[in-house]
Amino acid sequence: MNTPTPFIFHQGTQPLLISMPHVGTFVPPEIARNMTPQAQQVPDTDWHIERLYAFAKNMGASIIQATYSRYVADLNRPPGDESLYPGQATTSLCPVETFEGGSIYQQDKEPNQAEIEHRRIHYWQPYHDQLAAELARMRQQFPAVVLWDAHSIRSVLPRFFEGKLPDFNIGTNSSQSCATELQTRIQQIAQQATGYTSVLNGRYKGGYITRHYGQPAQQVHAVQLEMAQCIYMEEQLPFAYHNEKASQVQPHLRAMLEAALDFARNT
Repeated sequence: MNTPTPFIFHQGTQPLLISMPHVGTFVPPEIARNMTPQAQQVPDTDWHIERLYAFAKNMGASIIQATYSRYVADLNRPPGDESLYPGQATTSLCPVETFEGGSIYQQDKEPNQAEIEHRRIHYWQPYHDQLAAELARMRQQFPAVVLWDAHSIRSVLPRFFEGKLPDFNIGTNSSQSCATELQTRIQQIAQQATGYTSVLNGRYKGGYITRHYGQPAQQVHAVQLEMAQCIYMEEQLPFAYHNEKASQVQPHLRAMLEAALDFARNT
């Protein structure tokens, strides 16, 4: 079995970096054998995000995407594993429960602290080193840059939120991770998307990546978009991509990314 590198990276030509920290599906055999059969199917993946955003490469965006499952190490959690949503259900740096509350690991097979630290070093850190390096390179070349953290999640998950999640969930760390102008432009595009619902800084305000790297005072503007998976795919096994639905969503995604690029170029 070929062991993948921790991420796939494409360097673009424009001041836009798209991060896909939860698209990975690979689980090393030594970890997989300790997991439950359900967890081995990695159901909590941000399925097909790289396919949905494929057009962004032609826009000149840089793209970094994870190859390892979030069950191995969640790249959108702090290295110290502090809670991003105190008082609310969330998952950890090395999660032990699925989104539905089931056990990821067989009894007495959960990772210990030494294993968690090993995963942080070998799977979490390389992704963040590359992300930080690309932002630094862009910042030397452009007056402003935008980091777009791309996510998706099942639309109904009672453990995390009541009812059905809006289709477009824009997160800017309560308006702290990007300029107000950029946030407003993206929100307006989402609101004008006929047939779709949206919210700004609702249940998902942005994870570690948005909060840590978004430094608008230094002209690094970070936005997280968490999409409901039902608008572009089937939410149950085999998690099939829905071409017709996806083709209807992509123009709105493109408009948001074009607004981000326009903002970065003209700041």
